[in-house]
Amino acid sequence: MSVSASCESVCRERSVSSLLAGRVVKRLKQDEGQRLQEAAIQLLEQQQNLSALLREVGNLDECNQSGELRTPAAPEGISSAVAGSLLACELRRQAARLGVPVATLSVKTTLERLTEITRPEGDEDERRELLTSPQRVQLCVLLESSRELLSQGDLCPKLLWQEYTRDQRSPELEVVYHLHRFSILSLQYILESDGGLRVLLVSQLKLLCSWTPPPEEEETRRVQLKVLSTVAGVLVGGGFEPSPEAAAPDRVTRRGRSFSPLCCSLLDEMLFWLLDTVDQSGTSQSAAAELWIQIFDASLCGVSASADALQSFFTHSLTQVLTYKPRLTVSDAVALQNEWTFAKASCLLTSLFRKLAVVFSVELLLRRLQQVLETHEVNWKHVLCFLSTLLVYNPCAAPSLRELLSRLLTSAFEGYDLEHMITAFLLARQGALEGAAVFSSYSDWFKMSFGGSSGFHAASKKSLVFLLKFLSDLVPFEPPQYLKFHILHPPFVPVKHRGLLMEYVSLAKTRLTDLRESVEDMGLYEDVSGAGGAPTQPQCQAAQDVEKAESLFESTGRISATVMEASIFRRPYFLKRFLPALLTPRVLPVKPDARMNLIEALRKADKIPAPQFSSYVESCQKHRRQDLGVVCVDTADGPLDVLTVQLQEFRTLVVDGNDGETMSQLSRISHTLSVVFPGRPDEFIQQTVVRVHLGAPLSPELHVKVVNLILRNFSQCLLDASRAKPPNKQNQWASRFVSMLLGNTQLISSLIHRLWDLLHNQGSSLTSAHVLGLAAFVVHLHASSSQGPLVQLDRPIVPPRPVPVGEALSAALTCSTRTNMIFCIRFCVAAVCYGMCRGDSLPQQQEYVLSSFYKKLLFLVPRLLPEARRTRQVGDERQEEQNLWGGVTHSSCTWRTAARRLWTDAAFQQLQETTPQYQLSFSDWLLHELRVQRSDDTLTDPERHEYQQWVCLELYWPRPEEQGGCGGDMRILCSRLLDAVMDQQLRSLEQLDERVSATGTCLPDIMSRLQEFVYEMEATSVCGRADVCEFLFEFVSRRCSGPTASSDTQSVGSELGLQHTLNTWNRVVLALPAPLFVQLKAEGGRTTLDCTRLMEHINQHQRKACSPAGSMSFHLTTHFLRGVLCASVSCGRPREEVDKAWTQISVHCPLLLTSTVHWWEHLSPVMSSLWTRLCDGDRLSQQLQLLTDCRHWANSVVNTNGPSPVAMPPAPVLLLASSLHRAWQGGGGGRGQSLGAALNMLRPERGTQNRQVLVFLLFLCVNDHLSTLLHPQDDSDQRSMTLFSDLLSVLVDSADWLLIFKSSEQGVYQSVTLVTTDECTRLMPWAFYSLLLQQGAELLHRAVLCPGFLHAAVLCYVRLLQLFLDGRTSVSTAEQQQHQRQSEPSQILSRAKSFLLRAISQTPPATLSSGQLRRLESQCADLDPEVAAALSMHLAAPSLSPEMDFL
Repeated sequence: MSVSASCESVCRERSVSSLLAGRVVKRLKQDEGQRLQEAAIQLLEQQQNLSALLREVGNLDECNQSGELRTPAAPEGISSAVAGSLLACELRRQAARLGVPVATLSVKTTLERLTEITRPEGDEDERRELLTSPQRVQLCVLLESSRELLSQGDLCPKLLWQEYTRDQRSPELEVVYHLHRFSILSLQYILESDGGLRVLLVSQLKLLCSWTPPPEEEETRRVQLKVLSTVAGVLVGGGFEPSPEAAAPDRVTRRGRSFSPLCCSLLDEMLFWLLDTVDQSGTSQSAAAELWIQIFDASLCGVSASADALQSFFTHSLTQVLTYKPRLTVSDAVALQNEWTFAKASCLLTSLFRKLAVVFSVELLLRRLQQVLETHEVNWKHVLCFLSTLLVYNPCAAPSLRELLSRLLTSAFEGYDLEHMITAFLLARQGALEGAAVFSSYSDWFKMSFGGSSGFHAASKKSLVFLLKFLSDLVPFEPPQYLKFHILHPPFVPVKHRGLLMEYVSLAKTRLTDLRESVEDMGLYEDVSGAGGAPTQPQCQAAQDVEKAESLFESTGRISATVMEASIFRRPYFLKRFLPALLTPRVLPVKPDARMNLIEALRKADKIPAPQFSSYVESCQKHRRQDLGVVCVDTADGPLDVLTVQLQEFRTLVVDGNDGETMSQLSRISHTLSVVFPGRPDEFIQQTVVRVHLGAPLSPELHVKVVNLILRNFSQCLLDASRAKPPNKQNQWASRFVSMLLGNTQLISSLIHRLWDLLHNQGSSLTSAHVLGLAAFVVHLHASSSQGPLVQLDRPIVPPRPVPVGEALSAALTCSTRTNMIFCIRFCVAAVCYGMCRGDSLPQQQEYVLSSFYKKLLFLVPRLLPEARRTRQVGDERQEEQNLWGGVTHSSCTWRTAARRLWTDAAFQQLQETTPQYQLSFSDWLLHELRVQRSDDTLTDPERHEYQQWVCLELYWPRPEEQGGCGGDMRILCSRLLDAVMDQQLRSLEQLDERVSATGTCLPDIMSRLQEFVYEMEATSVCGRADVCEFLFEFVSRRCSGPTASSDTQSVGSELGLQHTLNTWNRVVLALPAPLFVQLKAEGGRTTLDCTRLMEHINQHQRKACSPAGSMSFHLTTHFLRGVLCASVSCGRPREEVDKAWTQISVHCPLLLTSTVHWWEHLSPVMSSLWTRLCDGDRLSQQLQLLTDCRHWANSVVNTNGPSPVAMPPAPVLLLASSLHRAWQGGGGGRGQSLGAALNMLRPERGTQNRQVLVFLLFLCVNDHLSTLLHPQDDSDQRSMTLFSDLLSVLVDSADWLLIFKSSEQGVYQSVTLVTTDECTRLMPWAFYSLLLQQGAELLHRAVLCPGFLHAAVLCYVRLLQLFLDGRTSVSTAEQQQHQRQSEPSQILSRAKSFLLRAISQTPPATLSSGQLRRLESQCADLDPEVAAALSMHLAAPSLSPEMDFL
C-alpha cells in the first residue's frame, strides 16, 4: 500500500499527533530515521487545512483541561522542535504551491487560529475582560508553535501585529500580554508602534481592574494580577529607566525620548483615576482602585524595571499625589486639619502612601515632601494624610520630623518666610493629632519652639512681630483649643514688648467669645492637639491636672512652674478647679504620699487659703469613707504580713485571757485594717446603710485575702478558747473583736459579701470547724447590731428595706433542697447553741440568739427528725446547759445528735413559749414549706403527706392564735392555706432563689391539704355549704380590697396587680369543688338555690379580669355552671331550681350569660352529660335548652345560604344578641358573608324587641373593638368595624343606640356595664368617635339628625378630653400598631372636635333644652371653651325680651 493511499484511511481514524506518537513508541534503527521522516513529510503533504493542522499539533489530552497557565509539551517522544519543523515544512510547501511568501501564509494561518480561540463564549451580555481557562490553554499552545516558527524564520511578528490590529480594532489585553510573554512581540514595541492601543490602554486597564473574575476561577485572578503588573512594569521601565551613558544611534535616542513621556502619561492617567476613586470612597470602584494599588510593589514591577526606574517612578507618583487638584487653601487646612488624621483618612489613600514609601528611607521621604511643598501648589489633605501615615507606620519618623520642623522654622525666621512658617505649624499639629504615642503634643512643641528666651523668635523685635503677626492672621481660622493654648501659654515676650502680645490675646479672646468658648475651662496640662477625641469635662481635666502636677512634684521635688503660674495668672481656675480637685477629702495614708507632700509644699508657699486647707483637714478626719473604691496602701509596708502577725499574737492572747493586752492588740489590728480598708472606727452619728452587691466579685484581691484571714483567725480563736472554757465563762474578746470590725463600713461590706458567698454557695463544703466559727461570728455580729450598720442586699429574697446584719445573712440560708436543709440545720444548731450558752439568763440568750435561725430550726427539726414530732421529753436543765456546747464542739457529734439534744433543751423550748419573736407561725411554716423542691426533698411523697397532716392538724390547728396557730378554727386554717397558695403564685415571677429548679415546689401538696380541709369544713360546719361559700367569697373580697380595687384613680400597676390576684384566685377556684360556690337556702321546708353571692362575685371581681372583655374563660364558666347543676341535686326539684337560678343570672349577672353563650357549643354536651348523670336521664332544664334554641336561631339568621330562619325564641334580648354575636363570630360573619339580609329581618321598626337586640349587638361589637385595641388580634377588629357600620346604618334613626355610650342614662341597657371591664367602659367615648369618624358622610349626616345625638356627642367629647387629661389613652399605641390608617391620639381628639363643631352648626337650636344646654356649657367651659362658645352661639334660643329670660 502506498503512503498516499494509507493517508486517506488513517486520517479518518487517528489524528496526526496520535499517529506520530504511536509510531515513535518503537525503538528505530539509525538507517530507518531518514526513511521515517520522509514518509511523515509525504503524509503531511496530504493535509490541506493548515488551521486544522495547527489544531492537530496542539491537541491536548482530554484529561488535561485544568486551565493552568503553562505551555503543554508535545506528545511523548516528539519535541517542540520536531513539531515546528513539520509545520514549517508544510507551510513552505503550501507557500510554494500558492506562490506567496512563507511569512505571509504563517501569519494568515496563525490569525485564523487566534480568532477561533478568542471568539467570545456564552452570553454576550456577560462581558469577560480575560479569556476562559480552556481558551487560555489553547492560546498558549498556539503561541508556542508560533514561537517555533519565529525561531525558524517562518513568521514575521510585525506583520502578525499589523494583520491582527487590522481585523480587530481593540486588541485584547490578555492576548497582548501573552504575545509579550512568549517573546513574539514585546509590549514596548506594540506601544511604540500602535497609536490605537496607546489610546485604549488606560480604558482597558480600568476595565480589567473593575472586572471581578468568577469565584471559582482562581487561576484567572492570578492572570489578572500578572497582566496588570506586566503592563505596569513595562510602562515603568519605558518611562523611568535612565538612559545609558554610551552613545546610541540618533534614531533610537529619538524613539526613546518619545516613548518615555508616553509611558509616564499612561501611568499618570491611571494614578489620577485612582485618586478620583479615593475622593469618592465607598463607590463600586473602590475594589478596582485597591487592585491597582497592589501594582505599586517592587516585587511585581521589578521584573520589567530596574531599581532606579522603580524609585524614580515612586518619586514621581508621590509628587503627583501630593500635588493632585490643589483646591484647598492654607486657611482650609488650618480649619479642617482635625478631620485629616490617619484614623479618619481613606484606607485606599493610606494604602497608596504605604506602597509609595516602602522603597525610601524616612529622611528621603521628608526631604522630598519639603521639596514638593517649596516648589508646587499642593493638596493639603493629601500632604497631611501622608505625614500621618508616615508617622504611624515608621516609629523613627518622629525625630526626623522634628529636625525638619527645626529647619523650617530656622528658614522662616531668617527670611521671614510665611510659607515655611505655616508649613511648620501644619506639620507639627498634624503630628500631634496622632497622639503622644506617635509624636509630641502641640503644646510641648510650641513651648519648646517659642516658650523661652532661646526660641526662634527671640533674636529680635522683628522676629517677635513676625510671629505675633502670623498667629494673628491664623485667628479667624484656628480651632478654639489652639487659641486657648496660645492665650494661656503665650510665646516668650520681653516685658518691653508685652503690648504686642496683649493685642494678640485680645484678638484671640474676641474670637473665642464669638465661638462661645471659655478660656477658664482649659486645664493646665491639657492636650490641645485634639488627638484625644471628645473634649474633656472641666472637672475631669482638673483631676488630670492634679495627677500631672503630683507626678512632676514626685519626680523633681519642686512645684511645677505651670502650677505656680496658674496660681498667679489663672487664679479663678486655680482656686475653683485645681485646688478643689487637689483637696478632695480622702483617707490619708500612714506614710505621706506625693499628694500630701504637694499639698504641704503649696501650703508653705501660701498658695492654699487657710480656710480651705482647714476644711480639707476636717473632711479627711470626719469623712474618711467618702471614696470607698480607693485603697491607700503602701505596699512596701506589707499590710497583709503585718496583719497576719498581729492576728496570730491576738490568738495567743485570747487563750491566755489577758484583757489589757487583748485590747491593745485589737487597737493595733484596727489601725492596720484602716490602712487596708480606708476608714476609722468612729462612732456612728446615725446608723449607716451598707449596700452589698452580691453579684459582683469581691475586689481587690487584697480585700479578699484580709477577709479570709479575719474569718479564719476568729474561728481558730473560738476553738482554742472553747477548749479551755465554755462561751459564758470566756471574757469579751469576741464581742470586742467584732465591734472593732463594725466601725469600718467598707470592711463590713466585704465581710458580708464573703459570708453570704460561703453560706449560700459553699455551705456543703464547709467543715465542722468552719461552721462553728462562722456561726459564732454571725452571732456576735447580731449581738452588736446596734453599733453596726444596716445592710441592703441586691437580692429579692431579702426585704427591699435595710435590715440588720444577722437578718441579711440569715437570708443566705435556704431550705429548698436536701443539701440546703442539712447545711442550714448544721449552721443554725451551732449558732443557737452558742447563743444560748453565751447568755446565762433568758434576756441574755435573746440578745445572742437570732430569731430567724431559731425559726429555721423550728421548721427543720420536725421535718428531718420524725421523733421530734412527738411530745418533747425535756431533760434536766442544768445538765443540758453543761452538755449543749460541749456536744456541739465534740468531734464525734453529728448534726442529728446535736439537733436532738438542742430540741429537748428546756431553755430552747422556753424561748418560743415566752417570746413571740421566736414563735414560728403557721404562715411562716407555709412560706418555708412552699419553697421546698419536691424533686430534691428529704421526704418521700407519703412521708411529706404524713408530715404536713401532723403540722396542720396536730401542731397549728389546736394552737392559740396569739402563738401563731389557728385556735381550733378550721376557717382560720383554710384561710392561712389560701393566703399561702395565692402568695406563692403571686411570687412565682419574682424568682426568689436563682437555684430553684423547674421541677416545682410543694404547692400541689398544699393544694391537696386545702381541698381536704375545705371538705372537712363543709362536713363539720353547722350551716354546711352556705358557710363554706360565704367564707370563700369573703376571702377573695378581702384579697381584692384595698388600693388595687380603687376605681378611676387607680394606677396601671394597681390594675395589673388586681388582675394577677384574680387570675391566681381562679386557679384556686378550679381546684376546689364547684358546688361550694353556690349556696343552698331553706324556705318553707324546701331547699332552694341561692346564687346571689356567686353573681356578686362575678359582677364585682371576675368582670375585671376578663381577657378579652365580656367573656370569662371556658374552664371558669364550666366550673360555675357545674356548680349550679350539682348544687341543684340537693333541692327537691332540681330542674325548676336550675330554671329559676338561670332566670336570675340572665337578669343580674349578664357576664355569666354572655360567657355561657360564647362557649355553649362546647359546653352543651358537657352540661347535658352531667345533667343526665345527676338526674337519671331527666331532660335538660328549660332555660338551658333555651340556650340551644337561641344558638340555632342565631345560626339560621346569620347563615343566609341555609334554610329559612326559625322563629325567634322567647328569650331575654341580651341572650338573643349574644347568640347572634357568637354566630357572627364563628359562622357567617367570620367567613365574610353579608349581614344585610339578617339585619333586614330585625329592622327596629318591626318591634321594640328587635331594636333592643340590635342595640345589644351593637354594644358587643363596640366591646370587641375595644378589646382588640387593648389585646391586639388578627383581623377581628376589621370585622367588628364592618359589623358596626352595618348595625349603625340600621339603628341610626333610633336614639336607643346612643344609650350604650351614656353611663348615666342607659335605662334598659344598663346591664352592659356589667358585661365589660371598667377599662372598656372608660374608653367608650374613645370608641364613639374612633368608630363614628370612619363612617361615610351620608351615615354621619343621618347620625347628626338622630334625636339626642348632639347631647351624647358633647358628653362623649367631654369624657374623651378627661381621658386625655388623666393620661388614660394608652390604647392609642395598640391602635396605631394594628391600624396604620388611623391618626395619632391627638389627631383623633382634633378630628372629634372638628366633627362636633360641625354637628353643632348643623343642629337646629331647639334640639337641646335650656337645662341641657346650660349643663353642657358648664362642663365644656373649663375643658374646651371653644366648644362651649359654639354651643352658646348656635343653640341658645334668642330671647324675646329680657323679662322672659327666666323661661
